[in-house]
Amino acid sequence: MKLIELSSINQYYGQMQVLSNISLSLEEGEVLGLFGHNGAGKTTCMKLVLGLLKPTEGSVSVFGGLPTEAQRRRALGYLPENVTFYPQLTGLETLRHFARIKGASLSQVEELLDKVGLAHASQRRVKTYSKGMRQRLGLAQALLGQPRLLLLDEPTVGLDPIATQELYQLIDSLRCQGTGIILCSHVLPGVEAYIDRAAILSHGQLQAVGTLAQLAEQVGLPAWIRVKITEPQKWHDHLSGLGHQVRLLPGRELEVAAPNGDKISLLRTLLHEGVSDVEIHRPTLDDLYRHYVICAANTGGSL
Repeated sequence: MKLIELSSINQYYGQMQVLSNISLSLEEGEVLGLFGHNGAGKTTCMKLVLGLLKPTEGSVSVFGGLPTEAQRRRALGYLPENVTFYPQLTGLETLRHFARIKGASLSQVEELLDKVGLAHASQRRVKTYSKGMRQRLGLAQALLGQPRLLLLDEPTVGLDPIATQELYQLIDSLRCQGTGIILCSHVLPGVEAYIDRAAILSHGQLQAVGTLAQLAEQVGLPAWIRVKITEPQKWHDHLSGLGHQVRLLPGRELEVAAPNGDKISLLRTLLHEGVSDVEIHRPTLDDLYRHYVICAANTGGSL
């Protein structure tokens, strides 16, 4: 079932166009990573799904209906990029306040505080919280009412590496329970293992959408085979002469670009020549993002 469907969205702020012909969907139990630089249009997409903006052109469907309908909003959780709370309230009081507003059960409050790692600080006033702690409280707020759809706008802001990993593990467990999640971020490292598809925005245009494997195949970025070999210079010259892209590295290491279909033949060749170690590095989300954004810049914003 499609939880979200954006169809042919053109969005303007006055005379300025901020989204151009955007079409996106999200299924139950799917995590969609929405990536782009600041100002790319990510937050505008979020606001359309939340019903905070009406599309200038095109249509937005949430749970098969209008995003402004109250029953649909109650089934949706949202973590904004910049979370603000009443500084004089404790974490526990804050979450109870939002539970009442949302009509969620108060029995969830302490469980959620524990889930996001704030049980020990639930009686402290929010004004004493660090940015990372406020971000965790914002996530707990978004999870009130067991939403079927979760929108997370820059959720790792202010989180240390351990807390970031815990957040991604929580996202994975929610996905397994059938929650659909849009994860909006400009921070790419670490996220690719937890998304099903990536959507890349640049200057209001959707440059690419698909699984990482689909995007890598689409652009033809090679994998890199790294080997520790007895005669790296000899093999650098030999493989370069055959037209391969080769890099010499310190410590008798060599890297060879292996386009789709070439990995096995290259490995067979290298493994017969005194190789003591081998690694294969596939194109990362960061590699794909850079490719699409650079291509968009070179073509005036569209591929």
